[in-house]
Amino acid sequence: MEYMKEPVAPSQGNILCCQCGIPIPPNPANMCVVCLRTQVDITEGIPKQVTVHFCKQCERYLQPPGTWVQCALESRELLTLCLKKIKASLSKVQLIEASFVWTEPHSRRLKIKLTVQKEVMNGAILQQVFVVEYVVQPQMCDDCHRVEAKDFWKAVVQVRQKTLHKKTFYYLEQMILKHRLHQNTLRIKEIHDGLDFYYGSKQHAQKMLDFLQCTVPSRSKSSQRLISHDIHSNAYNYKSTFSVEIVPICKDNVVCLSPKLAQSLGNMSQICVCIRVTSTVHLIDPNTLQIADIDGNTYWRHPFNSLFHPKQLEEFIVIDITRVQERKQGAGAGMRSNKHTLAEAWVQKTSEMNTDNQYFCRTHLGHLLNPGDLVVGFDLANCNFNDDFANKMNPHNVPDVVLIKKSYDRTKRQRRRNWKLKELERDREGMDTDDERQYQDFLEDLEEDEAIRRNVNIYKDSKIPVESDTDDEGAPRISLAEMLEDLHISQDATGGEGSDMMTQ
Repeated sequence: MEYMKEPVAPSQGNILCCQCGIPIPPNPANMCVVCLRTQVDITEGIPKQVTVHFCKQCERYLQPPGTWVQCALESRELLTLCLKKIKASLSKVQLIEASFVWTEPHSRRLKIKLTVQKEVMNGAILQQVFVVEYVVQPQMCDDCHRVEAKDFWKAVVQVRQKTLHKKTFYYLEQMILKHRLHQNTLRIKEIHDGLDFYYGSKQHAQKMLDFLQCTVPSRSKSSQRLISHDIHSNAYNYKSTFSVEIVPICKDNVVCLSPKLAQSLGNMSQICVCIRVTSTVHLIDPNTLQIADIDGNTYWRHPFNSLFHPKQLEEFIVIDITRVQERKQGAGAGMRSNKHTLAEAWVQKTSEMNTDNQYFCRTHLGHLLNPGDLVVGFDLANCNFNDDFANKMNPHNVPDVVLIKKSYDRTKRQRRRNWKLKELERDREGMDTDDERQYQDFLEDLEEDEAIRRNVNIYKDSKIPVESDTDDEGAPRISLAEMLEDLHISQDATGGEGSDMMTQ
């Protein structure tokens, strides 16, 4: 039997390189790869060293002609930006692959490995790998130039509050920090009764104005001044000013409402206590626990003022206190507070302990006070009112004493406070003794009022050891669960937050 042999495919013959004579598979150039590269360089015309500009202040890269973009190290965005720098040179070749090569983070160098192909002699396709080095050149962007100049601004928001206590401003500062509304400001300047926020564009100032109107009860007005006018292009350059006036009422103020406003709020007593200021003014009637919220529009239609200066607070000692049972509300009465307890108390000034002078009053602090406790309040029985509404009131409807809050040892509270707040960077001459006292009052308000600190970022203070949430005196403290870690993310000089360059 004869076996048929399968046909054998003819093997491809080799040719000799026309330059060095080594056997190679046939190709249109009749040259080996080594000799072909000596004859043709497909990377010719592609720069091997390029400069990119980087702003150290805002950590952005310049994307020509005038756009500054935020890019992290070894990110796709940064790779795209670098390739655009040599886009015209790469048009003659076909880009196959591009990747970063690791460099020292502080070397101010970025290296990209490129793989390109190009058709050369007689249709032969040559592929080559090479590295392009980018030198990171520092250059300040226009926005940062304006920040450094401190004189170049196009809009200013002037926030004012005509009060002697800055509690509302401290609260507003924390709200601005939490929502990062301070990032676009060129400069923040503190003056006697407010803050000035300077901006490089009117849009940023308008954004701050909208935020303030939603955060605190206020009213605003705007104006603009013509700086220059180009008659050829009909372009105008204005400087805009936004004036914001916050309602002049702070937490723990005793106020006297107009009879018309008190009636519209459910027949409240005219003498009320401000327990909180957020987007509205929160008032409570210490005689009935009736509460009311007054927004900015209502306040400016029916304005009222604080009856006392915070320095007029006096310390009392509770002689006797009795909780008042719930009573049936009258017709048309408003809402009552569920977080307070109505009580009747006999108190005596600590400065008059050697006398028999005692005062009877109703208070909304029945859930906090016990006989022997210290409490601060205002003495209405021995004062002259400088208020039209209070002077026209029936004397029988004016209480002798209005208690504001329970008193604790401030030195001990300050020493055991294991948390801290951040502050805005602003131009100011420095805090005097009164400012420091007011700031401590605000910190105590945060500890005592959970509703206020919901809107505030509170950070752990690693310098103070962690202890229980309440001390021996029962002074309220902020729990550890409500505190945030104070992280400081280091930002490299060549961009990106905490990102390291990794080997591809």
